[in-house]
Amino acid sequence: MKITILTYGSRGDVQPFLPLSVKLISRGHEVKLAAPSRFKNLVEGYGIEFVALPGDPETAILRINDARNNIFKMLREGFAHALEVGADVFQQSAEACMDADLIIHAFSHAVDGHTRAREMNIPDVHIQTVPMFAPTGDYPSVVLPDLKFRALNYFTHFAGIKIIWQLSRFGFRYISRRAGLPNRKLYFPFDENPLCPPTLMLCAWSPSLLPPSREWSANIHVTGYFYSDEIESYQPSPELKEFLDAGAPPICVSFGSMVNRDAEKIDKIIRESLAKTSQRGIILSGWGGARNPSSRDLLYLESAPHDWLLPRCQMLIHHGGAGTVAAGLRVGIPQVIVPFMTDQPFWARQVHEVGAAPKPILVKHLSVERLIRAIIEAGSDNIRERAGALGQAVHKEDGVTRAVELIETHAQNWKQTNQ
Repeated sequence: MKITILTYGSRGDVQPFLPLSVKLISRGHEVKLAAPSRFKNLVEGYGIEFVALPGDPETAILRINDARNNIFKMLREGFAHALEVGADVFQQSAEACMDADLIIHAFSHAVDGHTRAREMNIPDVHIQTVPMFAPTGDYPSVVLPDLKFRALNYFTHFAGIKIIWQLSRFGFRYISRRAGLPNRKLYFPFDENPLCPPTLMLCAWSPSLLPPSREWSANIHVTGYFYSDEIESYQPSPELKEFLDAGAPPICVSFGSMVNRDAEKIDKIIRESLAKTSQRGIILSGWGGARNPSSRDLLYLESAPHDWLLPRCQMLIHHGGAGTVAAGLRVGIPQVIVPFMTDQPFWARQVHEVGAAPKPILVKHLSVERLIRAIIEAGSDNIRERAGALGQAVHKEDGVTRAVELIETHAQNWKQTNQ
């Protein structure tokens, strides 16, 4: 099959599709991966055909992060960025899908990817790293706290889906008018339609962290995280190698793509907390974090692959992004989570509930005293043992193989149904 994958966002939104693409290619499929242009070298480094999408996700993430925990401001800022780059993204996505036999889409392309599949009369698959389009009473929408009542939790999912659908329809119409694009009939991938097989939804997280809901239909599957031990060929810099060899395993601090106007304040809290707990640290500064001079006990890097670095660390302090949570769980080390926005508080609560982390500290409540207490608690025997056990369970899961099997079966069934 010729398969086009559509995604957009930070590295965490692109990373899961790398091992998936490699596995699909190994099975004889042709794969194109469409993602923001800044990831061209990353994607092509794995031998995957890359289609560059316009716009810089750092701009959107900065806007959303500055909105702090105001969900309405976050929606407004994210939507504003989508309107700015939408026309060009639509056009590039259309070219990427032109000869596809199957379209795989992430959250950012759910409506566009599914609509293109319907227009081309080909199957599509939705892959998500956050539970967004699968209502359940087990937990609320990822941007809300647990409401304790199943009916209320279920309603938050239902309402969120309706809001996303209406925003998508408005955004498509607005962008099309501004860019002079033809009007299109839009289709939502998760509406019930007796004339069209349901879109296959693959949830790329560990069932050990968040099991499937009994309320879900048969087209929804929790596969496990997407990893491949064969594709990461990272060579550390001499500076990093020397630091790791010079002492005890450090604590890794990684806030990923969280560009924050309080970066210097957060960095100061981290440095002081590490010093007062006599810990060595590696701080991955990301796109826009603070980066001070390194020292004997503290090393600043812009980035390093989590799969390579974390097995050499004793603990992980991070923002709670789905990809970073996954990396920490798989390695089996304790986590301290300081969520900033959107789905991060949700994942932080889940990691705490399964026993691999202390209670999360919202970034607006972060202080030296709170972080020191969290570091000490995360280093306790209970959390270390629980994190290690989860790591063994997650490591045994083969999410990529399971996903590929489901994708191939879905494509075959779709073909038989529509012949």
